[in-house]
Amino acid sequence: MSDKKILLCLAHMSGQEMKYIQEAFDTNWVVPLGPNVDAFEVDLEHLCGEGKHVVVLSSGTAAIHLALVNLGVSRGDEVICQSMTFSASANPITYQGATPVFVDSERDSWNMDPNLLEEAIKDRIAKTGRKPKAIIPVYLYGMPARIDDIMEIAHRYEIPVVEDSAEAFGSRYRGRLCGTFGKFGIMSFNGNKMITTSGGGALICSDEASKKKTMFYATQSREPMPYYLHKEIGYNYRMSNICAGIGRGQMTVLEEHLAHHRHLCDRYVELLGNAEGIMVHTNPDERYDSNYWLNTILVEPDKAGVDYDAIRQHLQDCNIESRPLWKPMHTQPVFSGAPAYVNGVSEELFAKGLCLPSGPCVSDEDVERVCREILACCK
Repeated sequence: MSDKKILLCLAHMSGQEMKYIQEAFDTNWVVPLGPNVDAFEVDLEHLCGEGKHVVVLSSGTAAIHLALVNLGVSRGDEVICQSMTFSASANPITYQGATPVFVDSERDSWNMDPNLLEEAIKDRIAKTGRKPKAIIPVYLYGMPARIDDIMEIAHRYEIPVVEDSAEAFGSRYRGRLCGTFGKFGIMSFNGNKMITTSGGGALICSDEASKKKTMFYATQSREPMPYYLHKEIGYNYRMSNICAGIGRGQMTVLEEHLAHHRHLCDRYVELLGNAEGIMVHTNPDERYDSNYWLNTILVEPDKAGVDYDAIRQHLQDCNIESRPLWKPMHTQPVFSGAPAYVNGVSEELFAKGLCLPSGPCVSDEDVERVCREILACCK
């Protein structure tokens, strides 16, 4: 096959990463913690603003887990989680022996439906006599949720919010960075995210005390004694000084990456906007400012003359990577016994949606080729 492979979202190095990695080797500081870790956390705190504190960790999943540990989630508790998401949003709930309660999406943002959220809270209180211990909304593919509505409900019922902004690094709602509204926020630096540390994540904390507590749990809950003393269960969740060096280098190109992803969205809209049966998902209104981590489309088979999976297979044959939307958690076999409050939106999205190449290595010419092949599938 002569055409080069177009990947969904490939990491892109700034050129500054090796500077910080070399410093780690030169100082023999290659273990968890270290100067790069400290500096990377400071960079992220400057980005967040709002008086937030940040702890960098081994993954975004670890960050969600430690948020729940901080909140005292334990066996027998329930935690409300968005259904339309990757399983890493829900898995840490089960690590604590708690039960996920899934809430479906609303159509504009594809994220947690505030009306269903309140319905779920009321019903869980009526059925169990207890409030859910936390709420985990997700910013799907970088698109902000209706977080002001979610936060209003959460405040009214006094339930803490853990924002899963793993896919939304740099996205904003009403000008405020996603991940800074709730008690805790989650960042991910996996290899395909907006910036990468090869693997890693961060927990955004509301105060210094929460940061110190998170660092305590992330370093095996070791008490401040000259010998190893442990009174609580801890975890090995800290980021290495080398990975943090990659993150420092990546921060130098964050704005460039954000601008490029948004530019690619504009190109997809320009090239597919008039195609019958194809809808590019964009900011619903001026409150939303998505990073467009992955640009996505919905395919209406009756109008397009083809379904999303036929397009996916055709793109694959053309050496172009694409991916279906997340299969909702309430339809996953592993969570078959979990309570769910659904309206059909996430299942409809899964049946029609496709993620398109969107990374910093995707060029305008690549987008033109992707769109040309999509249009070739349609009637």
